[in-house]
Amino acid sequence: MQFEGIYTPVVTPYNADYSLNLNELERVVDLLAEAGVHGLIVAGTTGEYYAQSMEERLELIGTIQSMIAGRVPLIVGTGAMRTEDSVIYATAARDHGADAVLVATPPYAYPNDREIALHCLAVDRAADLPVMLYNYPGRMSVNMGPECLDRLGRSPNFCAIKESSGEPDRLHMLARDYPHIGLSCGMDDQALEFFAWGARSWVCAGSNFAPEAHIALYRACVVEGDFTKGRAIMSAMMPLMRVLEQGGTFIQCIKHGLSMRGIDAGPPRKPLQPLNKDEKRTLEEVIRTMNTAIAAIEGGHP
Repeated sequence: MQFEGIYTPVVTPYNADYSLNLNELERVVDLLAEAGVHGLIVAGTTGEYYAQSMEERLELIGTIQSMIAGRVPLIVGTGAMRTEDSVIYATAARDHGADAVLVATPPYAYPNDREIALHCLAVDRAADLPVMLYNYPGRMSVNMGPECLDRLGRSPNFCAIKESSGEPDRLHMLARDYPHIGLSCGMDDQALEFFAWGARSWVCAGSNFAPEAHIALYRACVVEGDFTKGRAIMSAMMPLMRVLEQGGTFIQCIKHGLSMRGIDAGPPRKPLQPLNKDEKRTLEEVIRTMNTAIAAIEGGHP
């Protein structure tokens, strides 16, 4: 499988009592499928998988697959502290007909390269599906280093890596030394750099509420090869990137962005708290300004 395009890690809407809101979830899935994103990810960080029970996660795999109804590929996140739990999610992904799995480094345990590779291989054996690796040392504390990548690169299932380290040196290393593992942008404010270095996909939480903007940047850089246009679009998106990354309100911003499109994604699960009024106003203004600027660029009037 080649990962090409915009892949959205879908939010999990909750009711006021923090139970799953499946009606609003279906509206999110419909919005994204109709907007033209290239795949949906269930149980990503943006979906708050870490705050869900195993039963809820397993339910969401089948539920979202049914909601998609074949319109776009489904990628299932297998993130967990225990390899045994990741294997359960991988098996469920296979059984529900998912198209691929997302495999991250187990958090907190601080595994070395060999141990990370063995974890990924166990998940691969359970699913036997295309795998997008997920390197996010900011949350997991360790990188998938060369020893790990060398081991995994021997299996054809490991066909992409979502790189979220934010380290330019790793971006260059992956593009240069591991061309057989497709490069996927996992650091939103570096999307232009990723595309310049050959990435053909972008896993972007902001596409939950702004799929058109994210698709526009992908289309300009990857499909059209027009980096002048891409720079203009990226410049328009940068204020949003800064708001999303500041103050630890990432998931809350994504949920409020959906409310601007008439979808009630509900509160984040605790310990996170919703945005305050000032934070909401700031985000709303940034989104409106971005949309106006990108519409002008797409219309030929930068």
